[in-house]
Amino acid sequence: MLEVKPQPVPGPARSDPQAGLSIAEAARRTGVSVHTLRYYERAGLVVTTVDRTAGGRRRYQQQDLYWITICTKLRATGMPIKTIRRYAQLVSVGPGNEQERLALMEAHRADVTAKLAVNVYRGRLVAGDADQLWAPNRQTGAR
Repeated sequence: MLEVKPQPVPGPARSDPQAGLSIAEAARRTGVSVHTLRYYERAGLVVTTVDRTAGGRRRYQQQDLYWITICTKLRATGMPIKTIRRYAQLVSVGPGNEQERLALMEAHRADVTAKLAVNVYRGRLVAGDADQLWAPNRQTGAR
């Protein structure tokens, strides 16, 4: 299960909005586009408020990059934005809702497992041997 653990933030504290990384550098380090970073923030997927300079430019801290990486991994598994948003809300609240977080992850795991099983079956259909998949080994004439 993915868990958010506090990560040490090197350098100045979050209260210094001049510190941190530009949106372009944060995008480069996380492997997502600048557009995706802005979308994650607008969609309520980021668990902290991203710092801003006096001029309004975003400044990302290590903790932000860590969380964005988790979001991209959850999306890569097919988790819907709505579910990631709910998970982010629970994380933002803090301790005490770990069972609800676990329930979200377990429900998603069940969805992924079901999709994988269906995809395996489809592949076997294409290969022409789906009749052998998940079927008991039957020998004709044997008793």
